[in-house]
Formats: sequence, C-alpha cells, structure tokens
Amino acid sequence: MPNLLFILGAIALFAALVFFFIFMSFISVWVRARVANAPVGLFNMVAMRLRRVPVGLIVDSRITAVKAGIAIGTDPLEAHYLAGGSVDQVILALIAADKAGIALDFNRACAIDLATKGTGKTVLEAVRTSINPKVIDCPNAAMGRTTIDGVAKDGIGVKVKARVTVRSHLDRFVGGATEETIIARVGEGIVSSIGSSDSYKDVMENPDRISKVVLAKGLDSGTSFEILSIDIADVDVGENIGAKLQAEQADSDKRVAQAKAEVRRAAAVAVEQEMRARTQEMRAKVVEAESLVPQAMADAFRSGNLGIMDYVRMKNMQSDTQMRESIAGGDRPREETK
Repeated sequence: MPNLLFILGAIALFAALVFFFIFMSFISVWVRARVANAPVGLFNMVAMRLRRVPVGLIVDSRITAVKAGIAIGTDPLEAHYLAGGSVDQVILALIAADKAGIALDFNRACAIDLATKGTGKTVLEAVRTSINPKVIDCPNAAMGRTTIDGVAKDGIGVKVKARVTVRSHLDRFVGGATEETIIARVGEGIVSSIGSSDSYKDVMENPDRISKVVLAKGLDSGTSFEILSIDIADVDVGENIGAKLQAEQADSDKRVAQAKAEVRRAAAVAVEQEMRARTQEMRAKVVEAESLVPQAMADAFRSGNLGIMDYVRMKNMQSDTQMRESIAGGDRPREETK
C-alpha cells in the first residue's frame, strides 16, 4: 500500500509538472488573448501545437480581426494555414476591405490568397488595388517593346504608348486572367483602331479616338481587373510601311521578270544551237551530193550520154557564171559607197 501511494503521488506530481510547463509556455499568449477580448482556450492551444500550427500566429490574427470588428474563430484560421495560405495577409485584407466598404467574406479572401500563391502577389495587394486603382504601362517595357506599332490605311506607321488604369475585381479574381492578358488585349485593340483609320493624320489629330474604340470592346471581360480608363501617353509617326512594301514588291517582281527573261534567253540559245547543228547537217548533205557529181559525169562519159563538147560548154557556162557573180560582188561595195 505505501508503495502504491508513492507511485500514484509520483504520477500526480509528474502530471502537475507537465501541466505547469504547458501552462507556462502558453500563459503569455493566453493572457494576451484574454486581455484583447478574443479568448482562446488553453486546450485549443495545446491542440494547435500538436497539429504543428503556430499558436502565436493564429492567436495574434484572431486578436487583430476581433479588434477590427470581425468575428472569426481559430478553426477557420487553422484550416487556412494547413491549406498553405497566409493567415495574416487574409486578416489584413479583410480589415482593409471592411474599412473601404467592399463586400469580402473570409472564404473569398482565402480563395484569393491561395490563387495568388507563387505569383508574387498577395490577397492584401488585390484588395488595395481594388481600393486604389493601378496603372499598367502598355506595352510593358520588360517584354522588350516600348511602343505599340500599327499601320493606317495610307501605309504610314504609327507608334503608340498607352497607360491603362485598372482596379481589382474581387469576384472574378479567382480564375480570372492576369495583367498580361489586359496588355495583350489593349495592344490588339490599339493596332485594330490604327488600322481602321484612313490616314495617320486622323490618329495624330484625335488620339482619344483610340481610347474610346478600345474601351467599347469590353477588354476586361474574363479578367481579374476592371478597366477604368485607357490614356494615350504618346503618339509618334513611324516608317512608311506601305511604300516600303511596294518597293519590296517591285524588287520581287523585277527579279521574277529577270528570271523569266533568262529562261527565254536560254531557250533562244538552245534553239540557235539546234539551228546551227541542222545547218551543219545540211552542209554535210550538200557536200555529199556534190561528191556524187564527178562520179555521175564519169558514168555519163562511159555510157556516151555526155560528149567532150558538152563538157566544155558546161565549163564555159560555169566560168561565165562565176565571172558574173564576181562582177556583181565587186559592184556591190561601190554602190553602197555611192
């Protein structure tokens, strides 16, 4: 019996010591929550520690929310932390939205916070952008371009810089397109507006016409932002794209014509060579035919069909013909000289 009492007393003392150390480790947080009228049970704090949830972060976030007039328990805060969210950013965003009169509940704030993870943005920044509109440069210089280039119907290029004023649309923030989509859509609208202008002078005279046309297209649909205004910051005249394209087209046409002429020349050369070959062939046939004449004359002499006098008359006739041809050939240059 004395041994049993001793064992029970030791267990009780050990339990008391454990409770004392636990109480002392949470006493400051517990007292802070009590004083701030946002009490958190001691056993809840122990459970948080067992779930590896930072007790100080959860209690301080609850205190901040209660002091701002937002009643919220520790369980939703723990759930959001375990889901990978930023509890402090959510509480600050709720307070900022409440002070600005923007309807934002805790679940929506948690969804926005989880959606912005890994993007470099926070739910607090989204709420602040909803309160204080943000200005986006279009195009973004970080993308390697400084102007949006368009070409009017007269072929003259126009370079435009725009500034887009937007604010966050919290209802569409989850799943909505980002700033890059806004920049791309605005750039597309500006190029389309410039291209529909009859002359670059129309764009230079009325740059606000671009803003009106682009705003009328509802470019913020399906995005996380609401476009408030599109302001044209700078308009410059670019190159004469139409003349440049025409010059390139003319040069291309010239090259095509030269290529076709070269084809025709090659074909003519081929025909000429073919004619020369045929001429040589005909000459060969003439030579062959002329070689048969002496043989035919010899046969005529042997057969008695041709006499010596006939041969002499033929030679005289040939000599007379050659003389006439020589005389005619010698008179031709004198006639040309006269």
